[in-house]
Amino acid sequence: MTDDLVRRAQAGDQQAFRDLYQQLAGRVYALCLRLTGDAGAAEERTQDVFVRAWDKLRSFRGESLFSSWLHRLAVNVVMNERRTTIRREQRVTPVADPDAVVGAQHAAPLHGSAGLSIDLERAIAALPEGAREVFVLYDIEGYSHGEIAELTGIAEGTSKAQLFRARHLLREKLNR
Repeated sequence: MTDDLVRRAQAGDQQAFRDLYQQLAGRVYALCLRLTGDAGAAEERTQDVFVRAWDKLRSFRGESLFSSWLHRLAVNVVMNERRTTIRREQRVTPVADPDAVVGAQHAAPLHGSAGLSIDLERAIAALPEGAREVFVLYDIEGYSHGEIAELTGIAEGTSKAQLFRARHLLREKLNR
C-alpha cells in the first residue's frame, strides 16, 4: 500500500502524499523528539521533514523502503538545523569567554524533578545534547560511529565517547 502511495505522490497526487504523512508523521515526530529533546522543536522539524520530502520525492528511487528514506531525511534535517543554529549563535552572540559558548552548546536542561520516577524517554531527553544525539543515532536508530561522525560533523572517537557518557548518565538516572 505504501509503495502505491509513494508512486502516486511522485506523480503529483497530493492526497497520496497526505496519506503518507498520516501514516508516517508519528514515527518521524518520535525520531525528531528523541534527537532534539524538545516537543516544539520536534514538531517544527517534523514539518520540515515532510516539506523536504515533498520537494525531493522524485529523487526517491525505491532502492530502500520509503520509511527508511524518510528516516534518513529526518536525521539530516535535524542535524542540519542543529549546525545552522550553532553557527548562527556563534556569529551573533558576543561573549567575553568563547569557551563558555562551546560548553553551553552541549548542555541541555534537565526535565523532571528529584524523587519522581523518570522513564527512559524522559531520561534520554534529559541527556546533554551531544550525548543524546549519539545515543539515539547509535543505540536506537542503529547508525555506526562512522555514519554518526559524518551526520553530526564530529570525530568517530567523539561519537564513542559521547555514547559512553550517555549510557553512564542513563544508568545513573534510571538507578535512582
